[in-house]
Amino acid sequence: MPLTLASLAHHSTLKLEVLAGAGRLDADVRWVHTSELDDPGPYLEGGELLLTTGMKLGVTDPDAMGAYVRRLAAAGVVGLGFGVGVGHDTVPPALVAAAEEAGLPLLEVPRRTPFIAISKAVSAAVAADQYKAVTAGFEAQRELTRAALAADGTTALLGRLAAHLHGWAALYDASGAVLAAAPDWAGRRAARLAGEIDRLRDTPAPASAAVAGPAGTEDRVELQSLGTGRRPRGFLAVGTEERLDTSARYVVHAAVALLTLSLEQSRTLQDAQARLAAALLRMLLAGEPGHARAVAGGLYGRLLERPVRVLIAEPADPRTGPDAVALLGERAEAAAVRAAEPLLAVREGPRLVVLAAADAGSLAATADLADAEDALAAGLSALADPAAVPAAHQQAERALAVALRRGRNLVEHDEVGAGSVMPLLADGAVQAFAEGLLRPLREHDATARGDLVASLAAWLSHHGQWDAAAADLGVHRHTLRYRMRRVEEILGRSLDDPDVRMELWLALKAQG
Repeated sequence: MPLTLASLAHHSTLKLEVLAGAGRLDADVRWVHTSELDDPGPYLEGGELLLTTGMKLGVTDPDAMGAYVRRLAAAGVVGLGFGVGVGHDTVPPALVAAAEEAGLPLLEVPRRTPFIAISKAVSAAVAADQYKAVTAGFEAQRELTRAALAADGTTALLGRLAAHLHGWAALYDASGAVLAAAPDWAGRRAARLAGEIDRLRDTPAPASAAVAGPAGTEDRVELQSLGTGRRPRGFLAVGTEERLDTSARYVVHAAVALLTLSLEQSRTLQDAQARLAAALLRMLLAGEPGHARAVAGGLYGRLLERPVRVLIAEPADPRTGPDAVALLGERAEAAAVRAAEPLLAVREGPRLVVLAAADAGSLAATADLADAEDALAAGLSALADPAAVPAAHQQAERALAVALRRGRNLVEHDEVGAGSVMPLLADGAVQAFAEGLLRPLREHDATARGDLVASLAAWLSHHGQWDAAAADLGVHRHTLRYRMRRVEEILGRSLDDPDVRMELWLALKAQG
């Protein structure tokens, strides 16, 4: 327990007498400082018991004493000890009145009690409190270590931590999803801190933050990133009603160390799983689902027993996109773990490829996350059997290309297949092709007789039917035949070629 003014006042050898502020003797004393200055505030940190003999104070001036006491209170002084028998035989009444008015505890220090005796008493108490905190911290660390070694290590560790702090504790994964919490009710409270976790993730590791608890609670919450790399491997949150003391901080630091060690040790397993997932994806893309099933075993075997879908995401913003893609992969894996569903999340350079069962909730959650993230673009395939993963991968790539062209966050292959090709003609490359293909005809129309561009459009729109197209243009069919021969001569292409007709029709549509 920290030393309080009350314990000093009742110290049998110090013989201190309380003259004012008796209602605030429960204040903790962090240290003792002696000063005869009129304003010692610049030399204080707060929480001190200030000792003085008042030799340089205007003790007979009530206004001066009132200002002096207010300065001490503003500096965080918790109490004032006035030594009598040196400069003053008694504590000046003006000082007693000012201290009483401000509610600042005022203690009379008798002549036979040297200031150093008070300093020693406070120093001994502070040292004893620190020793007790360190001892309690070591004992708590041993308890946490034993808990971490149990079968349900993480849950047991969080339970011991919450019990020691008389509060709650929660562990988040790298994506900010709650993995475990203690007591059980704390999971809902911890989930409401997702925004604070997102802000902490953007701070270079190791990082910590003290925040207010969720609305409707009186919690003081401390957040700590976990892991040794640039990107956090997870986060720890602890919530208490009171500020953490020294002993509690030792315990939290011990928990952070143990959880970081656990996360780093699991990285080897996670890296192995990532390599297996990449190998399985390569086999599926190579059209070898049988080999993939043989390698998948119990870890991913269920994934290859039913229809799947493929999602491909890549950065849309070169500055924030790479981190957004990495975070999407972490959240996809976290969603799969929570739902107990197999899911492949494989990085291919800047891209992320996700393969999951078509009806998997984790895939739907991943697609929703991608759709909400402006820094990336994603394409999602249609349903496919495991043997048709190569086709599904191509579908996802085409949908991704459309998403990038249209500035969309997520495009599904069904949208591409069910929609019209016409919106795709707005692409810059298509526009450039159309302009180049039709330029010779437009230049002819600008300097010579005969509207070749309009005539070509009418002829193509009537599927090469001369009479209908000529009637539409209001010219004789022989005139139209002449114009089409000129089109062939100028372009150097035969209109008998269906590919040429297709390109010219799309060029006309692209040019409006």
